[in-house]
Amino acid sequence: MKKTISNVFKVTFLLGFFAAGFSLSAQAEKREILGSFRDWDTVLIERDNGEKHCMMISMPKRSDPTNVIHGEVYMTVTHRPRRKVRNEINFVAGYDLRVGSEANGTIGNTPYTMFAEGRNAWNYTQEDDRRMVTSMKRGSTLIMRATSSRGTKTTYRFSLIGFTAAYNAITEACS
Repeated sequence: MKKTISNVFKVTFLLGFFAAGFSLSAQAEKREILGSFRDWDTVLIERDNGEKHCMMISMPKRSDPTNVIHGEVYMTVTHRPRRKVRNEINFVAGYDLRVGSEANGTIGNTPYTMFAEGRNAWNYTQEDDRRMVTSMKRGSTLIMRATSSRGTKTTYRFSLIGFTAAYNAITEACS
């Protein structure tokens, strides 16, 4: 596998990586691009203390409505083995989500409801994350719907092409 970095990764890595809660600390980090797998990019982060974080990321193929500024919108799936975190799914909007709202995802006919806080939305339980990852492996498209703090209803269409290969890469790197 050629280790290239896609435009998705270039645009979102610095912005999204820090927004996802991986702030730089006094501890040094080593980052390794695991690869780009069609519409998903992967990275391994290793800290000096041996802690590993593996993340995959994708941007939507379509954003609606088309007459509004959406900012940087993306989805991540993260493994943090030392913290016993696996399959953590995070939807990140390029704007603040409505306080008290939920983001809703659909893969095929299966709905998922995520709680929103700031610009982020997460599944309510680890079991929800696990079920959603299973659906993402089998599906071709993830549709996310959210409401901005201004009340704008937005819809994002994410491709799931390359999801399984990217998932396998982060799972192998963070096993």
